[in-house]
Amino acid sequence: MSTVDSAAGAGRAGRAPGPIGAAVPAMARARRWGSWYVAEHRFRVMRSYAQTVVVTAIGNPLIYLYAMGVGLATLVDGNLGRNAVDGVSYLAFLAPALLASAAITVASEEFTYPIMLGFKWNPVFFGMNAAPIQPGQIINGIVISVAARMLVTCGLYYVFMLLFGAVPSPMGFLAVFAALLTGLGFGALLMGYTATLTEDTGQLAMVMRFVILPMTLFSGTFFPLSVLPPYLQWIGWISPLWHGTQLSRVFAYGASEPLWLSVVHVLYLAGLLALGWTWARRVAARRLNK
Repeated sequence: MSTVDSAAGAGRAGRAPGPIGAAVPAMARARRWGSWYVAEHRFRVMRSYAQTVVVTAIGNPLIYLYAMGVGLATLVDGNLGRNAVDGVSYLAFLAPALLASAAITVASEEFTYPIMLGFKWNPVFFGMNAAPIQPGQIINGIVISVAARMLVTCGLYYVFMLLFGAVPSPMGFLAVFAALLTGLGFGALLMGYTATLTEDTGQLAMVMRFVILPMTLFSGTFFPLSVLPPYLQWIGWISPLWHGTQLSRVFAYGASEPLWLSVVHVLYLAGLLALGWTWARRVAARRLNK
């Protein structure tokens, strides 16, 4: 068969001959599965600091729950009574908040400097976009990878909560998914904001200091939000951590609150996730395609 006949046959099959023809299926797969390719890339990057991920995922719940269960919780229960805080022990009250805070911590790690890295310091996002991977798929892949790490971290945290006897309700495992939604809701907004930054002049450090820290202190984490003065309670009402903490407490020990309020928690966190995700995709498309 002549070269012309071979080329004609390849053309009839819908694929060019040689290396170009071989690349067509790979390009099609990238267009279809690009988000998962990006997630795989992020998983491989996480392997470089896997020891830190494992140590924090195990060490944080062990240290915090031990400190609260043997230390602070003993003092609180001894002075106020075993069921004086929302009808349960102080450890059972606090543990769901620590679970949600763990998800926020993962979000603050994975949705900030790695995003700056991909856009500026080691601009791999531009390389991905040069291949048949769309900007939206890059953002999708990041969310998938962070959600996977967050789910593992929250799952391990929940195991330690069980070991410390801090989960009275049989529905307590649902608190893991409440914490996951909390971390993703806050993290998506953080990702969208970080994607807009072209220079790091301390903005992310300011977020850690003036957003995340106050959010932890004023979101009903260590005490009920009602204890705060009315002029400070609004911080909790807009805080993703408060909504996630309350939802986790409903699942972990059956905290008493109206059903409509639990629905508001879910809708608020899901709305933040959708808003931040859409924002990040649009910013990525603008930066990578200009």
